[in-house]
Amino acid sequence: GTHLLVSQQCDLTGWWENELGSKMHVDAVDSQGNFTGEYYTAVSSAQKPIEPSPLLGSQHLDEDGQCTFGFTVNWKFSDSTAVFTGQCFAGDSGEEVLQSTWLLREKVDSLHSDWKATRTGHNVFTR
Repeated sequence: GTHLLVSQQCDLTGWWENELGSKMHVDAVDSQGNFTGEYYTAVSSAQKPIEPSPLLGSQHLDEDGQCTFGFTVNWKFSDSTAVFTGQCFAGDSGEEVLQSTWLLREKVDSLHSDWKATRTGHNVFTR
């Protein structure tokens, strides 16, 4: 494929949606690459109704648009915490694609149950 030159600096600000239908909104990214936002998950194993949950993250401000990033989601409706890390790429038609890997920590009631407390997965986000 052809190498696409991205004319602007990588900036995660705005709305993103993944293949599961989960959405996130990243508020303004500051000069250090730090950002806040909200995550609207479409999937949950919790018993309570899903609520939008705050996210806090940081990204590199790369000139080529292919920045790495990471953010934490503090789930409002469960005792779980998730961390995502990934990189932005330009897709075949130039649109931005976020490839991400996540770790989800579910609260367990004892050290004995620690072995089953963390899950991992992969999500692809687009605009």
